[in-house]
Amino acid sequence: EVQLVESGGGRVQAGGSLRLSCAASGFTFDDYAIGWFRQAPGKEREGISCISSGDGSTYYADSVKGRFTISSDNAKNTVYLQMNSLKPEDTDVYYCRAVVDRIYWGQGTQVTVSS
Repeated sequence: EVQLVESGGGRVQAGGSLRLSCAASGFTFDDYAIGWFRQAPGKEREGISCISSGDGSTYYADSVKGRFTISSDNAKNTVYLQMNSLKPEDTDVYYCRAVVDRIYWGQGTQVTVSS
């Protein structure tokens, strides 16, 4: 059974940092890309970063480029999202996603950035 479990969210002041983790299980981690998305109430879910665990290639949305860094630890089947220079507009629920036989989402973790 494919499972994605996010952790690491919380409340931080503007300019601060958080590191999110996405622990994956139930599939061959190296064969698939893992993405991070975020969603605010009433808004569409936004894709912000993605990593291919096999070759390490990455993608960042313009909104987070230069502030967020995605990485993976293949031995732990875990993808991280290091978030620096956080802004109030980064406040969202953050989700990780894998597309295996279908789309799988984690349960989400809340990030709140206060001004």
